[in-house]
Amino acid sequence: MLFTKKTAAQKRLDFRDMLDDGKLHQFPGAFNPLCAQLIERKGFDGIYISGAVMAADLCLPDIGIANQQEFVTRGQQIARVTDLPAFIDIDTGFGEPMSAARTIRLMEEAGLAGCHIEDQVMPKRCGHLDGKEIVDTQTMVQRVRAAADAKLDENFVLIARSDARAVEGLDKAIDRMKAYVDAGADMIFPEAMKSEQEFEAVREALDVPILANMTEFGKSRLLNKKELEELGFNVVIYPVTTLRLAMGEADRGLEAILRDGDQNGILDQMQHRRDLYDLLRYEEYNQFDQGLFNFEVTDTPME
Repeated sequence: MLFTKKTAAQKRLDFRDMLDDGKLHQFPGAFNPLCAQLIERKGFDGIYISGAVMAADLCLPDIGIANQQEFVTRGQQIARVTDLPAFIDIDTGFGEPMSAARTIRLMEEAGLAGCHIEDQVMPKRCGHLDGKEIVDTQTMVQRVRAAADAKLDENFVLIARSDARAVEGLDKAIDRMKAYVDAGADMIFPEAMKSEQEFEAVREALDVPILANMTEFGKSRLLNKKELEELGFNVVIYPVTTLRLAMGEADRGLEAILRDGDQNGILDQMQHRRDLYDLLRYEEYNQFDQGLFNFEVTDTPME
């Protein structure tokens, strides 16, 4: 936290510049601030904060139970520890259009570079599950317009997510996406596409940046970076990957302790203490502290 160098405004400008450079940018999901720092250290372009992951971290299903303040708090915790732009899922905006507008202000104040808002009804469902329901186009247009009008920083990126493909089909979903752009969306997030051809159709239909969701075990084949670049996409998120990796290793490690009675057989699967301390910048904090308290107290009276 003490050693980030960029303001929220600078990070938003970085995000905007990424969307204009014609390249594909990778934004892995961070399930906590420490994970965000690791993502930055590895050299990725930005950080994604998934609502589904945040709910799971609270041991809740992704059905809209986690509230606005919990999202804001987690977004701020993550955004403040990294110089990378971070954007966050805000589900359906936490209420009516006025609530969506307030959420935008709160996310700007929390230091986020952008967010995405979706066209599902509440209670919502994970975008790659069946049985989703969506609001009518006009209702979503109102959400997007309210969110767009609420921005104080023009570089805050408003992303409209559409779950309509699974409900109405691709053609009607594209019509919706066009309406969301007209209402003020800076980027489009077409959820649960079923093939490369569908991704390509969305790209050809829209002239704004497009986001691809490469979540595991979903509707879409996991396309690699080169494939998404060739399709003309601008951003790819890996929303649950780090959480799944962490929980998978935790599950296997706990099983080993039950089986063996100690951790000796799984030490090589753990992050070493020295690597954790390096990621936490322990030494930099020590140097900062020493820089403040590097004087000596003497008995010489003051004149």
